Amino acid sequence: MEQRVATSLIMTVNEKIFIESALLSEIRVDGRRPFDYRTLTITFGSEDGSSEVQLGQTQVIGFVTAQLVQPYRDRPNEGSFSIYTEFSPMADPSFETGRPTDFAIELGRIIDRGLRESRAVDTESLCVISGKLVWSIRIDLHIIDNGGNLVDAANIAALAALSTFRRPECTFGGEDGQQLIIHPPDVREPLPLIIHHLPVAVTFGFIGKENTMVIDPTHYEEAVMGGSMTATLNTNGDVCAIQKAGGEGVPHSVIMQCLRIASVKAADITNKIKNSVESYNTERSLRKVKRHNPSTVVIEFGQQGCGDVAKHHMERLNLGSDESSVISHSDDVEIGRKLIENDKMEKRNITAKGSCGGPATWDPYSRGVDGNALRASLASRATPPEIHKEEPKQEKQNETLSSQQSLVHEVTKIGLQTKQPKTLKDAVKPRHKRRNKMANSSPS
Repeated sequence: MEQRVATSLIMTVNEKIFIESALLSEIRVDGRRPFDYRTLTITFGSEDGSSEVQLGQTQVIGFVTAQLVQPYRDRPNEGSFSIYTEFSPMADPSFETGRPTDFAIELGRIIDRGLRESRAVDTESLCVISGKLVWSIRIDLHIIDNGGNLVDAANIAALAALSTFRRPECTFGGEDGQQLIIHPPDVREPLPLIIHHLPVAVTFGFIGKENTMVIDPTHYEEAVMGGSMTATLNTNGDVCAIQKAGGEGVPHSVIMQCLRIASVKAADITNKIKNSVESYNTERSLRKVKRHNPSTVVIEFGQQGCGDVAKHHMERLNLGSDESSVISHSDDVEIGRKLIENDKMEKRNITAKGSCGGPATWDPYSRGVDGNALRASLASRATPPEIHKEEPKQEKQNETLSSQQSLVHEVTKIGLQTKQPKTLKDAVKPRHKRRNKMANSSPS
């Protein structure tokens, strides 16, 4: 109440008369109708259980924490929660640091009554060990700016913070299985609170001799109103609590009208809170996902799975240049094998026709092996027909086998040299090869 008295000293008589006369025409100073709410904005901090609510010029920050304590004797299986408010002189010059004022105590009781009496939070789920340990939830509300209607703004901040709060998970372990283990968030996912419904507080102000009723009063309207009433309801229309803070009396019919209006406003505010919490949970889940570069996966690996992609990537990093050397060697061996098979087929055709060609025409600087070069090389090593007929069949078979082996060795060497850089030395045949050629071509 000290806050309202201090503020009323600033207001002049003309300002009070102007506010009262404007309400008779159903027009408020800020341009709203009597039953319109100000713009509501709900944001969340980086940590779970923190929220910031801005209702017009009123700004409140809520923060929720938890700790393990002993339960009450009359309720050994239920946890507890408490609400603490902090009024900073930065929010209003009438607020003072130190012991809480009457208005601060009243604000905390209104929010606590709406949550506790309606059993919005499941306190039994906060029990860890019956009669020994339970979770105690603490809600801290910091008033940053007082623009009027602190009760509604603080209540929304408390509900938003409770909806995003998560407590650590507890299990029993150890050798005897009786040791309590509190898992950190990086080990196990924290558990959210079980909230059955959201009790939303809606404040009405009565101004002037006619008791003109307005909803969501501003800082200046609170200075001229003769009384106020706060109704706490949920989306089902259940009345959780009613607070009448003295002043002018209110008829029964007016109270019923206020409850009908509060039921509609509570449903709208509840939808805004749930939408904001859902958006926060979506962003929180996205922050935990470890993403890979999609372009790399599509270009290099096509439709491979994430595990295969990661495994292949690590193999590439570990093997490095060794992998490229192995691949090139395997390619050379494959080329040599194919060339040997082609030479065998061509040799069978040459033997069947009984033809012989001229000297070899293989170019050491060519990038591939030509079939004509292979046939010429095969024909140059073949024996003349006249001498070949006079040799015995056994010697003929031995010479044919030796020529095939030498041809296979030369073709394999040619296939392996195709991917190596050519030099002038490759164009000159060694002396021992020429001597072998002359020895094979001389008559036995």
